[in-house]
Amino acid sequence: MPSEAEPIIRVEHLTSGFGRTTIFDDLTFDVKRGEVFVILGGSGSGKSTLLKHMIGLYQPWSGRILIDGRDITAARGSERRDIMRRFGVMYQMGALFGSMTLRENVRLPLEEFTDLPRDAMDAIADSKLHMVQLEGFEEFMPADISGGMAKRAAIARAMALDPKILFLDEPSAGLDPITSAELDQTILRLAGTLGVTFVVVTHELASIYAIADRVIMLDQRTRKIIASGSPQELRDHAEDEWVRRFFNRQTEENGGEVRA
Repeated sequence: MPSEAEPIIRVEHLTSGFGRTTIFDDLTFDVKRGEVFVILGGSGSGKSTLLKHMIGLYQPWSGRILIDGRDITAARGSERRDIMRRFGVMYQMGALFGSMTLRENVRLPLEEFTDLPRDAMDAIADSKLHMVQLEGFEEFMPADISGGMAKRAAIARAMALDPKILFLDEPSAGLDPITSAELDQTILRLAGTLGVTFVVVTHELASIYAIADRVIMLDQRTRKIIASGSPQELRDHAEDEWVRRFFNRQTEENGGEVRA
């Protein structure tokens, strides 16, 4: 577990919704530098919406989000662009461009945010693909690789600008258990070797236990954070019964599996 330090992300009193519907209300939490931080909750709890706020795609009704001490909710123009260079994003289905090779996909952020020559951008893209064990696949098209490889290529693209933070939205979605476990190991390896902070939205319990240093759980009923801590702490000591049942995969009636 990373040591205590000034948080790299601070969410303060965040409230948001659509139309007249509140999605979450008055959320406050920190993400520590260098940790793997997981956001989870049941369907409709707002976990992916929260991530979109943290990367600046949505504006909240109230509150603010500090990325490395700078408020992304208030930033505009060049200041906002500079904040956004500090993080990378892997979207739920990878979001690779099907008409581009893996190298070209990973090169995109470099083309947008830098003035490097093409050969330098290609070298960086190739090095990022190597980091996720996709060396030799630089010229492959997304349609020619597996789902797990596409997720790793998307992580490589998210790392193109050497960000301090990587946001991953449902990285294990659509993957079989073995491929999902391999992706978990990739996340852990990158966190350990690069010191990158990961913010991961998921409801895959096996992945949560494998990668998470800390978890927050959103609740659709209260529109609040109902639990925060390590997966093991929440499994054994959460005050909320629903949280304990989630981490122990139990329903209220018969002790069977519970799904988010």
